[in-house]
Amino acid sequence: MKLTIEPLTVDLWPAFEDLFGKQGACYGCWCTHFRLPPAQRRENDRVHNKEFIKARIESGPPPGLLAFEDDIATGWMQIGPRADVPEWNNAGRGSAPLEPEEAADPSVWAISCFFIRNKARGKGLTHRLVGAGVEFARKNGARFVEACPMNQSKDSRSLGLFVGSTRVFEKAGFSQMIERKPGRPLMRFVV
Repeated sequence: MKLTIEPLTVDLWPAFEDLFGKQGACYGCWCTHFRLPPAQRRENDRVHNKEFIKARIESGPPPGLLAFEDDIATGWMQIGPRADVPEWNNAGRGSAPLEPEEAADPSVWAISCFFIRNKARGKGLTHRLVGAGVEFARKNGARFVEACPMNQSKDSRSLGLFVGSTRVFEKAGFSQMIERKPGRPLMRFVV
């Protein structure tokens, strides 16, 4: 089995759409949760979310990475500058920046979401995506890459794991910076 990881560009939209399925992954989110304010999320449905993320992909730069196994998209990781996921920066969130100005700093990046196809779970794909993400961030001028994963989950199918597992980030060399919410540390990798 050949594994490749690519930045999500418009030519890869069909693979992304196939990975997310008709429902749009995670109840029609289409990985827009941290991109849209709560009022707009409440108004939107999966069709509007799909249109929103497609337009975002078309406008560039790539908002994340797609993992392929033998040319089939099996995993997704949203990564980019913090400013690209404004809701991730809200002061009330565990993912809020350490310094307010980091929310708009193009060199401070965030890994905010994952989606892994069911049959690909439990095989270390998130580890591979995080490693590729750090390299992607490095090539694009990042100083830091941050994540706000969860410490524990009963199993690999937990919906909460869309933010990733602390264990994955620790293994990749991320350090815990602060834990504002129990079980959800803000972690940082110095690029």
